[in-house]
Amino acid sequence: MNATWIEEEQAVAAKDTAALKIERETHKLEKRLCRQVGQAIMDFNMIEEGDRVMVCVSGGKDSYGMLDILLKMQQRAPISFELIAVNLDQKQPGFPDHILPAYLKQLGVPFHIETQDTYSIVKKVIPEGKTMCSLCSRLRRGILYRVADELKITKIALGHHRDDMLQTFFLNMFFGGKLKGMPPKLVSDDGGHIVIRPLANVAEKDLTRWAAHRAFPIIPCTLCGSQENLQRKQIGNMLRDWEKQYPGRIESMFTALQNVVPSHLMDTKRHDFKNIKTTGLADAEGDKAFDAEEFSPASLPGLQLVSL
Repeated sequence: MNATWIEEEQAVAAKDTAALKIERETHKLEKRLCRQVGQAIMDFNMIEEGDRVMVCVSGGKDSYGMLDILLKMQQRAPISFELIAVNLDQKQPGFPDHILPAYLKQLGVPFHIETQDTYSIVKKVIPEGKTMCSLCSRLRRGILYRVADELKITKIALGHHRDDMLQTFFLNMFFGGKLKGMPPKLVSDDGGHIVIRPLANVAEKDLTRWAAHRAFPIIPCTLCGSQENLQRKQIGNMLRDWEKQYPGRIESMFTALQNVVPSHLMDTKRHDFKNIKTTGLADAEGDKAFDAEEFSPASLPGLQLVSL
């Protein structure tokens, strides 16, 4: 038995071990994605018996991932519902319009490609260098609502994930003066459609890993993707920096969106501050509710803390 043979065997064994590790991690990722999407669907009653769900597919990793997981959920769910993939071809120069139809045919999922030249409208109306997202989004939304009516859709599924929702919250706080996020389910602004976000609990990094594993045919957005000065990108970078410095911070902030205490904010429409009166009863959400755990008598020698 020579040394070369032993080294070759060790290399093969190491390669097999690495492959098994990747397989296990991928299986765990799939289970986590399905669990998180299933939890969002249950918590917010996103999909019901007999629904026709329009899955908006842009060609990006998020919408591909959403469609992929929803197809898995459709097979396992105790209820029956339809999925119809819909793509809006906005006639962006160089857009490879053959990729999505070929991919969706391969999947065997019903689909509809809507072709509308919103690109020319946006480029004509928005001055060079200005952010195009607002107008583009409004045009796209109106078209998708019309298509939903034509296809007799009951739910419109968008591919926004947990990180998108946090970014929207900070965008509204920093630039809009509102504590307002991106809800997992809502009635559309025209009052005629229900919009759902099945990826509400999913981290973007998991979608990136899943897209790589599934080898989705990603189509870049040349209309807005090239705008490096977008406020959303700046917020996204900020959140990623925070997560690097303080692991778990994003998870904590996302949890906070689900634990709102109106009495400890300043919105008089959400809490009746003017008519507050003493009750003589202890209140679990009184002033002590915002004291950090480390502010205990043991950590502050010489001071007497009064519980309010």
